Amino acid sequence: MRLGIMYSSCGSSYSLFFSRWITCKSLQPEVLARVIETASDRFRVPWIRGARKVDLSILPPLVLLPISLHVAAFHVLLGVGVLTSLPILVIWYYQLTHRRKGKTLLFLSLALFSLGYMYYNFVQEVLLKGHIGWGHFSAVTCGLLLILMFLVKAKQDPGYLNRSTSGPRGAARGQREPANGVRKTEEISPEAHPCIQEESRKLIPEKNYCKLCEVLRPPRSGHCRICGSCVQRLDHHCVWINNCIGAHNHKFFILLLVIFQFTSVYGLILTLRTICRGHSVFSALFYCPGVYATYSTSFVFTCVWYCAIVTAGLGYLLLIQLLNISYNVTEREARIALREKTGRCILGGLVVDAGTFNQGFFQNWLHFLSVGSEGTEQDPSDIV
Repeated sequence: MRLGIMYSSCGSSYSLFFSRWITCKSLQPEVLARVIETASDRFRVPWIRGARKVDLSILPPLVLLPISLHVAAFHVLLGVGVLTSLPILVIWYYQLTHRRKGKTLLFLSLALFSLGYMYYNFVQEVLLKGHIGWGHFSAVTCGLLLILMFLVKAKQDPGYLNRSTSGPRGAARGQREPANGVRKTEEISPEAHPCIQEESRKLIPEKNYCKLCEVLRPPRSGHCRICGSCVQRLDHHCVWINNCIGAHNHKFFILLLVIFQFTSVYGLILTLRTICRGHSVFSALFYCPGVYATYSTSFVFTCVWYCAIVTAGLGYLLLIQLLNISYNVTEREARIALREKTGRCILGGLVVDAGTFNQGFFQNWLHFLSVGSEGTEQDPSDIV
């Protein structure tokens, strides 16, 4: 019965899509998203032990990014148009998936493919043509390896809380693994953790109990509607790594952003010194005479601008993260404080000081560095 309903729903999505397309009517984003989701669910490739499902969202970056960069390299106006439209397209797709609370591998695929593709072009156009030595190349390569290592660390368990199996719904549903297949941590409850004393239990509001996961959440924990699980000290769900950022992987996420910034800026400096000799790095980014004389140099210059845009975006994200840590506030707490009008915007709105856990710059950083460490007890300042 359920299978018939599913196929009926898929058929109605397809029929609605093609009927509106043939009649030249506007197509709602939700309909397009359902069609893509249905096609992705049915797309499978042969494998040794049976067909494997392949998420179609990983394919667009592999095709669109090289084509877009090659087209942008033909003329400066094409470059401006393409490099402007790419971030707009990414933001539109993010808003589409965020509104539907769905997980997608497109952003992770775009991030990984961009790293590999830019590294490949760096080797082809800068190293193999003898513009830099092996020392510079080794530094860039080590930076890339560190980025991948911290990415793997950030993809690990952020601090999932087990769903309760004691209630009637929990017993029927059982313990469900998170969407990315990472094993969750032990269930958090006042009885299992003596560090949450009776006095502290009285201070825990009812909103700390998650009705979806049927678990009593520790202070500062939150429920991720995309992953469908509660996470200890939830900061946000990062689409670029397709994982939540919580107590256990937040430090690795910060290290990932820091290493990426250093590696990317270093690679940009080496590349600009290669194609724009005699100019400073900053001025060469905006004025590089003769760069469009050959297609090879214009393509490298286009890749430089693409990397600069990505680096600036992730640099802004890193700045926000560092400011939040300095004020001991998470992204989730900042959004709640703005919605409930309990926080104050400072530094031009870059950070929202909720004022609940702020103990000063040094104490805030010491607290952050101790979060998620093995054998550390819960900080009393977190219990409010």
